[in-house]
Amino acid sequence: MKFGIIQERKIPADRRVVFSPNEIIKLKALYPELTIKVESSPIRVFIDSEYQNAGVEVVTDISDCDVLLGVKEVPVENLIPNKTYFFFSHTIKKQAYNRTLLQALLDKNIDLYDHETLVDANNNRLIGFGRYAGMVGAYNSIRAFGIKFELYKLPKVETLEGKEDLIRHLKRIVLPPIKFVVTGKGKVGNGVKEILDAIKVKLVSVEHYLTKNYTQPVYTQIDVLEYNKRKDGTVLEIADFFQNPQEYESNFERFTKVSDVAITGHFYANEAPQILTREMLQSKDCKIKVVGDISCDINGPIASTLRSSTIEEPFYGYLPIENKEVDVFHPAAIVVMAVDNLPCALPKDASEGFGEMFLEKVIPAFFNGDKNGILARAKITENGKLTPRFSYLQDFVDSE
Repeated sequence: MKFGIIQERKIPADRRVVFSPNEIIKLKALYPELTIKVESSPIRVFIDSEYQNAGVEVVTDISDCDVLLGVKEVPVENLIPNKTYFFFSHTIKKQAYNRTLLQALLDKNIDLYDHETLVDANNNRLIGFGRYAGMVGAYNSIRAFGIKFELYKLPKVETLEGKEDLIRHLKRIVLPPIKFVVTGKGKVGNGVKEILDAIKVKLVSVEHYLTKNYTQPVYTQIDVLEYNKRKDGTVLEIADFFQNPQEYESNFERFTKVSDVAITGHFYANEAPQILTREMLQSKDCKIKVVGDISCDINGPIASTLRSSTIEEPFYGYLPIENKEVDVFHPAAIVVMAVDNLPCALPKDASEGFGEMFLEKVIPAFFNGDKNGILARAKITENGKLTPRFSYLQDFVDSE
């Protein structure tokens, strides 16, 4: 079996990679029967010579490889027919901008596995960059507060060397006694938590967060049933929310009245209620000054997310009363951070962490007959057709 690490060609450039040189060394030690090549790249965070020094063949043509591993979408013109690909395709929610990509994958008889569809038997994601999105999102939210109120200066995250450098800079500043509310307890939310814990922001219970004043910065981390309630007033298990999201409404307003910074790392389903509404942000008792929307769903659950921002220019101002973008320093503006590719700002750390997960959770399936069904569940296309699990995409493929 031949694996190939492909060059990332999507614009804007992404410097991440599925496997670092060190992870390939581990991979070859565990599975000596596996051959792996790396396609030469001018932008990758690990340069060609680092792979060559690790004993990995770097080539300009990987068409002889069976399984091709990438991070972002592969441009249609660069897809090699009759291959197996792994990458984030951004097609499984019927994203219109990638319809032609899915159509091309089918036309070219490519077997597609999406990193997002690699799940266990309980449908829990096995791999992802969520932890690093959370870390960068936390840093950017704190940086935004400093910029807005001219309290301290932090360097842009992409100028830092990695997670430890990021934490080092945060430890140099003195935060006022502000309150952070963090939504989500998955990889993204826990990435935020990792940073806040590292800089000694105190974790407090929801009850204390809502009712007490503090002389130091504090945060609370909340899950879906702490910011949503059933419309009929009954209290049910979390499974009911995911099965019947339309029966719920947001009660996040109780957090807007006491929070300075909202960092959103939740998972959002299409039928779920809005979380942070325009009405909440317009309310006279809303105290939120920064919204770090890591989830970054445009026209989604966070009303202030009018557009996605970029790693280079991560912030814009939001004027609730007019529901429009304004300058960050407008006196009535809430600062919004809505970068949709946050892990790209920590390409080395993110790549190393992703490779560890891929090696542990996914690679064994190629050598144990996929005994746990990981590959079978993740496969979106096969023999020029959608697999049964993803047949719901047929109307999306057929539409113009």
